[in-house]
Amino acid sequence: MTSADLVLPPTDQQTPTAALLQAPEAQALELAIGDMHLLLEQHGYVIALYPSGTRPEHVRRLHSIRSVLESDRIALVEADLPPLGFAVLVRQLRQLSICDFSPGVIASAARLLSHYIYAGALLNSVARLDRVPVSLKSHARSWVPGSQFAVLAGPEPQLIKVGAAAEPLAGPEFRTHLLFAKGQLPSDWVQETLAPAWQVQAVHETPVPADSPRWWGTGKLVEFAAHLPDISVLYQLVASVRRERCHWCAMELIGDRCAFCSAPLAPPENRTPSTGVLQLEAGKPSGP
Repeated sequence: MTSADLVLPPTDQQTPTAALLQAPEAQALELAIGDMHLLLEQHGYVIALYPSGTRPEHVRRLHSIRSVLESDRIALVEADLPPLGFAVLVRQLRQLSICDFSPGVIASAARLLSHYIYAGALLNSVARLDRVPVSLKSHARSWVPGSQFAVLAGPEPQLIKVGAAAEPLAGPEFRTHLLFAKGQLPSDWVQETLAPAWQVQAVHETPVPADSPRWWGTGKLVEFAAHLPDISVLYQLVASVRRERCHWCAMELIGDRCAFCSAPLAPPENRTPSTGVLQLEAGKPSGP
């Protein structure tokens, strides 16, 4: 992990915490190498998950550490999710780490699980939002006092102007919990409109991640993420995907690319798609 505020509390007593891989200005390279070496000695493998917006110098630090240690047991995995959605993904991988999956499967599961995290935010303005496509009309509406926008970053980008006649955001077709983090906006719409529309089973609040205002282009927001909370469901989801063996480093994986060495599967016809495997979760509950 590259930021401590993205480590959500565990959902049970078995879920382990995450190790913090500090930024270059916060820790000397020699100490960072020593910490990584210790993690490898203690756990055998390290999956370093970092957001796509991580500063280039921090990413270079991670690659430098792996290069100095000359280790093929360190996976550097980038995830293109908003801060709260990223924190959810980190916790899901922490949950799976106690299961009987190999390190290669857990690392490559990050791409799979990202498709089942509905990550978005309620914003007072989209004028400075550059992570999700925004029309000129929506930009113009941002200047109208009192305007609010609901934005979904993934799995499919979507943007609506909040109002009585507005269609709800397209939500998950499977059972989820909703996690939200309140910035400088009231959270009434998220709890009273979005949660019932998505028929979530539970709603939880957490502090807003430090990087959320930069990611969304404003501090006047309420960030949210609908996700699969149950470890048994996560396990079935990952276990339902065909496993392959990397032809380059021999690590086990799911999907079409090794998370440890980045080698694609060969031959191509053996690649396994990472969508359409959630039939065991299909169908919403009758109520939130």
